[in-house]
Amino acid sequence: MHLAAADLSALIALCRAEIDRHGEHLGALDSAIGDGDHGANMRRGLEAVFAERDAIAALPLPAALERIGLVLVMNIGGAAGPLYGTLLMELGRALPDGDEADDLAAPLERAIAAVARRGRSGPGDKTLLDVLYPVQAELVRRSPPGDIAACARSAAHSTGPMQARRGRASFLGARSIGHEDPGASSCALLTAAICGYFEEHRPS
Repeated sequence: MHLAAADLSALIALCRAEIDRHGEHLGALDSAIGDGDHGANMRRGLEAVFAERDAIAALPLPAALERIGLVLVMNIGGAAGPLYGTLLMELGRALPDGDEADDLAAPLERAIAAVARRGRSGPGDKTLLDVLYPVQAELVRRSPPGDIAACARSAAHSTGPMQARRGRASFLGARSIGHEDPGASSCALLTAAICGYFEEHRPS
């Protein structure tokens, strides 16, 4: 898969719009088990990436992903900034040089492992990892974009019955049960938006 600059710029705009559209919902999810600022933080981070979209899109894909990760670290507050930043920076470092990304499964596995180390968390801890692990498994199976998007949404919903074991929500103990994790939700939204773009446009 060759990702042209126009595709990357469009994806950045799409992700920004998706987070903006669901920002209030993400904030409400976070209000139930956290500080209530996840929606605002994600909006700020995606706005910052959007502001640099032309310069980012002109870079080779690995460098572009690393730059996006750095911008997110600098602009998203709370735990989400370092986690999303680590994911994108490590994904960029794991990709081959240039704009080719024929197989994202192995690079994503490496990036997810880095996120797990950064957050000292794993499957079932009620974090965005509970979306990333099943999404990566779908990539290994070479599932179509629509199936990956559906998997991401389902995985985010599945965090509701979990008890948080990491982050601010973990201090609530059993009271965190019954609330979807906001980080998992934003991760699913972004994954589904990206998958929808690839399903519709099929970049050359």
